[in-house]
Amino acid sequence: MTRRTFRLTRTGLAVGAAGAAVLLVATPAAADGPTPAPAEATLTKAGTSFLTAAAVHIDQPVRVSAATGEYLYWSFPAQAGQTSSIAATVTLADPATRSGASTWTIDVFDGLRRRQPCTAGMQAPVGSATDRQVQAGCVLRQVRAWAEPWSADPLPGTYYVRLSVTDLPEQDLGLPVQVELRVSADVSGDTSPEGGRLEAPLTPTVRQGAVLTSAADGTDTADGTDTADAAGQVSEESWWDGVVGWFSGWLPGLTSRWIWTVAGGVLAAVGGVVGFGLTRRPRPRTGPAAAG
Repeated sequence: MTRRTFRLTRTGLAVGAAGAAVLLVATPAAADGPTPAPAEATLTKAGTSFLTAAAVHIDQPVRVSAATGEYLYWSFPAQAGQTSSIAATVTLADPATRSGASTWTIDVFDGLRRRQPCTAGMQAPVGSATDRQVQAGCVLRQVRAWAEPWSADPLPGTYYVRLSVTDLPEQDLGLPVQVELRVSADVSGDTSPEGGRLEAPLTPTVRQGAVLTSAADGTDTADGTDTADAAGQVSEESWWDGVVGWFSGWLPGLTSRWIWTVAGGVLAAVGGVVGFGLTRRPRPRTGPAAAG
């Protein structure tokens, strides 16, 4: 091995040892102060439309400075079985600079821009002229794994949050506000909470006049009455009830409507015969018999 080769080898070993020492020193420092994850970093921006909505992770804090009257949009993902909750706090301007109450509204839309109803939370709180903060909230329905095409049930995908002021004095437009927002989620294993199975019919089958048990043994029926008593009640029915029951099998119902229908038909027939008799005229005779 030449002197030049030995010198290069020694230099390489020294550089490698120095690099290893730097790594050993940097590793404890990195452990002391970890870099915050994207879901933990505070988001300081908001969009002004659906297309420019700022993406928010679950449980990620949001703090935005805006002006009164602006529409603020955020988007967040939702999976099947997830129940999302949105909480927003609006810090208003100094009450000395405001001239009246203001109404703030938080709306949630799905990926098809369909407005989703809130099951809980103050969706449109009103802040008086002296309030410093207004808190709004919305709890969505649980996201389902599937739904009918015609329904508006929440499905997995991206959802949009819109925060805006809907009612305030015109002179208060443009005042500075501070908005804090957080989206949380409660994940459940049941992805179809409304897709249960019907164990029993909602309306039981009604069979009028059916005998549940034999009347001879004198046992109790389902309603608690003795079968012998029930048989006696059936025997006391009039013959007209039997006729009505027989006709009800193939007629809609033997009611007074049938009487009026039959009477109307008879009167129509009599009127036709009388009318024919009144309008009939004898035809004049022609031929040799008429001349004689």
